[in-house]
Amino acid sequence: MVRIKEVAIEAGVSSATVSRVLTNKPYVTEEVRERVMTAIQKLGYRPNQIARSLRSQQSTVLGLIVSDVCNPFFTDISRAVEDCAYKEGYCVFLCNSDEDEKKEYFYLQEMWDKNVAGVILSPTKKASENFALLEIDLPVVLFDRSAKDVDVDTIIIDNQDSAYQMANHLISNGYKRIAGVFCNVTTGYERRKGFKKAIRNSGLDSPIIIVTEPRIELGYAAAKKLLGGSSRPDAIFASDNLVLAGIMQAINELSLKIPEEVGLVSFDDVAWMSLVNPPITVIRQPTDQIARLAVDLIMQRIEDPKRPPLHVILKGQLIIRGSSSLRQS
Repeated sequence: MVRIKEVAIEAGVSSATVSRVLTNKPYVTEEVRERVMTAIQKLGYRPNQIARSLRSQQSTVLGLIVSDVCNPFFTDISRAVEDCAYKEGYCVFLCNSDEDEKKEYFYLQEMWDKNVAGVILSPTKKASENFALLEIDLPVVLFDRSAKDVDVDTIIIDNQDSAYQMANHLISNGYKRIAGVFCNVTTGYERRKGFKKAIRNSGLDSPIIIVTEPRIELGYAAAKKLLGGSSRPDAIFASDNLVLAGIMQAINELSLKIPEEVGLVSFDDVAWMSLVNPPITVIRQPTDQIARLAVDLIMQRIEDPKRPPLHVILKGQLIIRGSSSLRQS
């Protein structure tokens, strides 16, 4: 039996586009419509009338796609979304994209095929730059990362302002050679802007900046590069908790003392950061609030698909701890 996904592959479109052709919905070009109909005839596809009738009923399943479920930030978000969705009578279908846009798109198609009511999504870097990859006929709420040239419900924190605050904290505590390790995603880009603005406004020399992927081993490699030379920085700004873990591994291997020989700050208030000695200064992101808003917005979008999109910007909270304690000038 031929499935709609096979028709989509043959026609070079998404499953959602095939469905729009079958149901005579707008926003499909004649060229695409003809390709889909040719694929249907070639493969002998027959629409499943039962499945199509089920789609008109209200689903009680939400899709949640995160870019790395091993990242404690996304683990906390996933748990909070599940709690909020449960209170609304919904269950959650959780998927991990691994920062792979092909895997992300596969899951989006699967969610559409399985008739989920809506999708809460932290897009991969590629999808953030080209939202056409996410062409699905479903309510969508983005969180943590925004997307270019698209008007959908979005929840982010003010990354630039948060980074500015944290960099200024290091500067006010007497650190002068501050390096930054930033992730190659939209959040990392915004944090880098805030960091550079603080350094520039302070009159300090231009900082050393390393841009990498959000992985522990890459944070470790960045720190070894920064700390292995004779002119090593006296503080490191980490834009992600996974990068921070790698940086700390390198600092321990080099037997450097925190904060006396190198100050350390990071985004994300993961539980272990307050337990190490010294505890880590962080920007705490409001994960519970993000999750609650994401579920609220997807519920609103399900009830009113034509509602104007909302773009929510939340504030991060600077939590000052011993890893960046006051230094003597």
